[in-house]
Amino acid sequence: MIESKKQWIVHQPHEETITQLQNELNISSLAAKILIARGYETPAKAKSILQMDENQLHDPFLLNGIAEAVERIEEALNNGEKILVYGDYDADGITSTTIMMNVLLDLGADVDFCIPNRFTHGYGPHEELFRKAYEDGVQLIITVDNGISGIEPIRIAKELGMDVIVTDHHEAGDVLPEADIIIHPRVPEGHYPFGDLAGVGVAFKLAHALYGEVPEHLYEFAAIGTIADLVPLVGENRYIVQQGIKHLKISPNPWVKALCDIAGVKQNEINEEVIGFYFGPRLNAIGRLGDADPGVALLMSENDIDAAEGAKLLNSKNTERKEIVSEITEQAIEMIENNEVISNSLVLVVAKEGWNPGVIGIVASRLVEKYYKPTIVLSLDIEKGTAKGSGRSIEGFHLYNELAKNREILPHFGGHPMAAGMTFPLEYVDELRIRLHKQAKECLTEEMLVPKLFIDVPVEIDEITVESIEEIRKLGPFGTGFAKPIFALQDVQVRSIRKIGAGEDHLKMELEDKYGTIDAIGFSKGYLHEEISYGVNISVVGDLQINEWQGKKKPQFMIEDVQSNEWQLFDYRGKSLVQKWMNTIPLNTCSVIAFNETTIEMFQPIIQTSINLLKDGDTMLVNSQYIVLLDLPDSLEKLEEVIQSIKPKRVYAIFHVQESKFFNGMPTREHFAWYYSFLKKRPAFNLRLHIDQLSKHIGLNTEVIKFMTNVFFELGFVKIDNGLTTVDSNAPKRALSEAQCYKKREQQIAIEQTLLYAPYLELKQWFNDRMKEYNYS
Repeated sequence: MIESKKQWIVHQPHEETITQLQNELNISSLAAKILIARGYETPAKAKSILQMDENQLHDPFLLNGIAEAVERIEEALNNGEKILVYGDYDADGITSTTIMMNVLLDLGADVDFCIPNRFTHGYGPHEELFRKAYEDGVQLIITVDNGISGIEPIRIAKELGMDVIVTDHHEAGDVLPEADIIIHPRVPEGHYPFGDLAGVGVAFKLAHALYGEVPEHLYEFAAIGTIADLVPLVGENRYIVQQGIKHLKISPNPWVKALCDIAGVKQNEINEEVIGFYFGPRLNAIGRLGDADPGVALLMSENDIDAAEGAKLLNSKNTERKEIVSEITEQAIEMIENNEVISNSLVLVVAKEGWNPGVIGIVASRLVEKYYKPTIVLSLDIEKGTAKGSGRSIEGFHLYNELAKNREILPHFGGHPMAAGMTFPLEYVDELRIRLHKQAKECLTEEMLVPKLFIDVPVEIDEITVESIEEIRKLGPFGTGFAKPIFALQDVQVRSIRKIGAGEDHLKMELEDKYGTIDAIGFSKGYLHEEISYGVNISVVGDLQINEWQGKKKPQFMIEDVQSNEWQLFDYRGKSLVQKWMNTIPLNTCSVIAFNETTIEMFQPIIQTSINLLKDGDTMLVNSQYIVLLDLPDSLEKLEEVIQSIKPKRVYAIFHVQESKFFNGMPTREHFAWYYSFLKKRPAFNLRLHIDQLSKHIGLNTEVIKFMTNVFFELGFVKIDNGLTTVDSNAPKRALSEAQCYKKREQQIAIEQTLLYAPYLELKQWFNDRMKEYNYS
């Protein structure tokens, strides 16, 4: 049995719906299943996502305030006013700033930009920066990707005599800032047909309005910010990203090539994953560790040298960010593992002085992945007496609402159900942990604390072709709101399995069902080699990719998780007693069983773990359903009792025997008769002295001759005196099978034949026959 740490929830689409989409849209069953899982279950709905065009773009003048903004900006252009673009330090803010700088420079504006420092100024409008702008002669401030919550700094800007245009997409509070103009897709509520624009999307719409036509050269910036900000990739966002990816693939802009080179990707292969995993994190990293201005400088670079230098800087910052995240994560895990107060809490709250506040949100996400508990990571500032942090949550624990119940100790916090940020007095750290634990007890059940894996596309091997995978790629971009599919192959058989890679850290399998076979790769899953036995049926989830080698393409399954409801037999029979193979058995999770004391004496120095001696079938000592059978029982019934009692999920069969009887076999009645006649003719026969000569003469192993002698002795047919064997002619007739040693040998041979020398499949069947009533599902 292979148990996943997650609860799999598999979506099963209706066959009729799949067939309808296949026939009417001329698509593969895989594409149909993906569309159904995303809610596009009718041909009409599916066409809306498959056949997107420029009609997806709404008239920018539908945005409340945009006409007034265009008028005010044109006034500033005509009057030569100094304009400041006020951005944000994440990828959305950097790309928003870049778009606004491009359009204003194109229109001949006297314009500069400013991005607050995460550590010095924090998020959003800042009084100090606005006052500096006034001193520099700025007359118009345009915020991008921020401003909707900057009530006090914007009030001050107005007092100083500057005009402010806010463009933002974040949640608006009950009170709006006193800006001259607010452009927001959801303010006022419902006025614009698409409310899920990213900050860069709002900036793109304003650029569209200023240019008087769609600014196609700005799509690439809009795509990066939209993907990085994790807004839903549907509707207008989807079209913006599609167009952005198309333009990025052929863009002559030097920064595109520079980012591709530094990330090790080909420009013509740019897609949403390249943006989300390579471009976005590098743009985010610069603002997480310091000033974000170099991010804008890179995106506006006009030559290869500047672009390469800018990309190099972002890359080094991203590497530094990764190192900091890893260091803080390790420290946080050590805190959790070594502090019962923290580890036993249903909400993990970890805090330390000096942790970089720019990355602790990433750390919180890592800890949620590891422990699947709501988590808050705090950076303590002892001098200021504050704790500043980020939280990430799980389904069922609305983080914002739960934090809101503690307003008296949390003067500053904000967020949504799954993530939040906060700053509060550090003396309340322990109090917050206690309160959130109590609140979690009221709303989280044990089942809710088990992570769920939602699998939306179950497939059969015959559905997976190079053509169908290429078709799936055309369904992109995948992301928030149109998630990348998670595929499942259920109850397929492991045809072959081996470790791959220099360190044997990875896994390669050939999987088979009734329709065919497919190669499967599991990166960093080499450990599963010791958990998957030959021929077992498993289910795997993951992604589909095309493997191209020497001009040939073939599909392959990229494994993310594995489970099996079958019990497993691992065959270690006949291996020499060396430490190497014993290390492949997870002894720390197994109960090790021996039926003979001599076996314990032999194995104890090798395995360095406790061994359960089952002399009389007492299985109460066994505390795991993973069992290691070191030796053979003296009866099959004893092993059957173990199976019935333990109901093992895994069996590691070693079945070591010190003296096998199987190959010497059981002598025939003719052998016994001849040997009896031989001894009768030779009174006081010295067996020790002549056994080798006798063995050659009769053609039987010396062990067998000793056995026959013991049978005769036990039945009283012979007497042995000082090693001399003499037949007792007066002994009554008895059957050979009455001798206990005869019965024992007969039984041992049968046990060896069944357990030790049977082929793997026969041994597996023997166990199967005794486990039929078990339900492992």
